[in-house]
Amino acid sequence: MAAAKKAVLGPLVGAVDQGTSSTRFLVFNSKTAELLSHHQVEIKQEFPREGWVEQDPKEILQSVYECIEKTCEKLGQLNIDISNIKAIGVSNQRETTVVWDKLTGEPLYNAVAAPVSPGPSVPVAVVPSGASVPAAGTSSVWLDLRTQSTVENLSKRIPGNNNFVKSKTGLPLSTYFSAVKLRWLLDNVRKVQKAVEENRALFGTIDSWLIWSLTGGVNGGVHCTDVTNASRTMLFNIHSLEWDKELCEFFGIPMEILPNVRSSSEIYGLMKISHSLKAGALEGVPISGCLGDQSAALVGQMCFQDGQAKNTYGTGCFLLCNTGHKCVFSEHGLLTTVAYKLGRDKPVYYALEGSVAIAGAVIRWLRDNLGIIKSSEEIEKLAKEVGTSYGCYFVPAFSGLYAPYWEPSARGIICGLTQFTNKCHIAFAALEAVCFQTREILDAMNRDCGIPLSHLQVDGGMTSNKILMQLQADILYIPVESEIRYSTWKKAVMKSMGWVTTQSPESGIP
Repeated sequence: MAAAKKAVLGPLVGAVDQGTSSTRFLVFNSKTAELLSHHQVEIKQEFPREGWVEQDPKEILQSVYECIEKTCEKLGQLNIDISNIKAIGVSNQRETTVVWDKLTGEPLYNAVAAPVSPGPSVPVAVVPSGASVPAAGTSSVWLDLRTQSTVENLSKRIPGNNNFVKSKTGLPLSTYFSAVKLRWLLDNVRKVQKAVEENRALFGTIDSWLIWSLTGGVNGGVHCTDVTNASRTMLFNIHSLEWDKELCEFFGIPMEILPNVRSSSEIYGLMKISHSLKAGALEGVPISGCLGDQSAALVGQMCFQDGQAKNTYGTGCFLLCNTGHKCVFSEHGLLTTVAYKLGRDKPVYYALEGSVAIAGAVIRWLRDNLGIIKSSEEIEKLAKEVGTSYGCYFVPAFSGLYAPYWEPSARGIICGLTQFTNKCHIAFAALEAVCFQTREILDAMNRDCGIPLSHLQVDGGMTSNKILMQLQADILYIPVESEIRYSTWKKAVMKSMGWVTTQSPESGIP
């Protein structure tokens, strides 16, 4: 019997989506934006103590290879020729920090990640083997005493240093960003110290670790990052778009361990075979796009014009507003960051960013802690039954309030309860809470930008909740748009093969 004919398709593009809880690889038809196949693998998280999160860099890398190989197998079963995959892009969790040995390819410690609900003051420290750990409950959920003390020591060194850091990076001096995590590793993990002394250490965020490994690792791997990820390290000058010597001296970071900074859309290197992991289906395919996850969502939602914004509804919420070629420094509790730079010779775009700690996490809390619902999908049904919170208000400040307040001591509250209040009203109040928090960030952005947003693009798992989306539009008084404009998306992919979205246009994958 003759073999089935391979399907003839236009150029295909692959997207690595590496997040805190899982890794995915997706393949799209660049002409139609159709998702052809994908594979997803969950990632383990380690918690040395409450609020501290670590991940195994080797497990992350293995999950990427597994997703690529499995997706290619699925394409083969569909008679789709994987040789049509012409480029791969990488989207990744941002501030997570990795240090590895360039001679052996081995990580020198676990990846130091942000907690599930990130924000500038969450705990981020790691504990080396043999180090003492304070008893649970002896410190704030937000603050890690060790890393916080690193920040406090840095704060004493230069008067007004917070302005010194923020004026160059757009970020406050904080335990959340990579520089403090790296400083702590250099101070506390002997393997890292020794590798730096012997010029064997390389530092990077997850994108750097993946690109270096995928392009050959110890056999000529490319050590680079893109401007969006670099802008989250507190070592990168967002004006000059270079690593800043003064910042590196301030944090005591040797510049030779830092990756080369590239644009978000160019060829970084070619995929190589991994003999140890028996993976090499896409050998020779160029890795030609890289964006931190929230920048990827901004690009995926086609927010290319000054004043356009997107909100991602996940465990927390991340609202980014494109401010064009201008760095807008917030006076209302927001962060300034690099949005994207789509080509070596293309201009850089900036964004204002605000984060909500608790969004989808409040739904899980109602399910796991109160038992009000058995599945996340039930929240919409309960809210629909009453159509109002009946004066009940929910502030889910489980680990403090993030933008625009940055108040770590805040805690959650449910108020306005009467004998008439039932679980349906609490469910409705929980959805309102997500919307009210987003409204506060949007108001702050409008004050900083001076031009009110006319509409909001949205993505993430919670956008399937129609009541939530309608509530959000009602509370913002502007349209909330959850569908990507496919024709524009297609043109974007054709123009720059490495662009990545965190939500595929037609799959419905959050």
